[in-house]
Amino acid sequence: MSAYDTQALDELRRWQHEMQRAPGLWNRATSGVQRKINSYIPEKVHASVTAVIKQMTRAVLEGSNFTASAPLREGGLEDRETRVRATVDRYRKTAAVEGGITGAGGFLLGLADFPLLLSIKLKMLFEIAALYGFSGEDYRERLYLLHIFQLAFSSDAHRADVYRKMQRWHEQSATLPGSIDDFDWRRFQQEYRDYIDLAKLAQLLPVIGAPVGVIVNNSLLKKLGITAMNAYRMRWFERPALIDAGQP
Repeated sequence: MSAYDTQALDELRRWQHEMQRAPGLWNRATSGVQRKINSYIPEKVHASVTAVIKQMTRAVLEGSNFTASAPLREGGLEDRETRVRATVDRYRKTAAVEGGITGAGGFLLGLADFPLLLSIKLKMLFEIAALYGFSGEDYRERLYLLHIFQLAFSSDAHRADVYRKMQRWHEQSATLPGSIDDFDWRRFQQEYRDYIDLAKLAQLLPVIGAPVGVIVNNSLLKKLGITAMNAYRMRWFERPALIDAGQP
């Protein structure tokens, strides 16, 4: 391995250790409060929000097939990740501008930030996947994108569970949902909503909404970018072993 590959593998191992860390006291406390709040919300509301998130996410996943770049077939890890970092920086700037505009627009425009930001995040993941050589047209790769999304924006307990499912992804085919409709959308929307609720609520407030939107959106895209890089590093470093075993 090159010096860069060795450094990336060291970073990956530290990240993997963090992904398996047990939930802290604060996280357990806030998760308990959020679960209590969710229990007071009528089931019809949960079902409606789940349906909206599902349709929004599916629309982006399916639409990105026509706009995402073709998978990069050649190049080492260093070259690919130089491009990945540039891609993340570009999307962070886009998300920051979008957050500032919607944050300055008051309550109603602030609400529009949710679907816009979701779209920006998922499109960034499609581009990152292509730079590591994976095609978004593959149903299994779309599921992997959703797992990365959950890994970045979930409670500690759920994050560890998602991480375990992502390990040695090539062996997970038999246990994957039969279609995108069978994905656990209820858990997906609840974890995402609970994760960003407190940060995004301040964006709806007058005066401070714009700067909060810039800072929060920038931070969320940075976190997603780091998560995606390490998630694909897991796949990258598995490849030599797969090739030796005669697998694609």
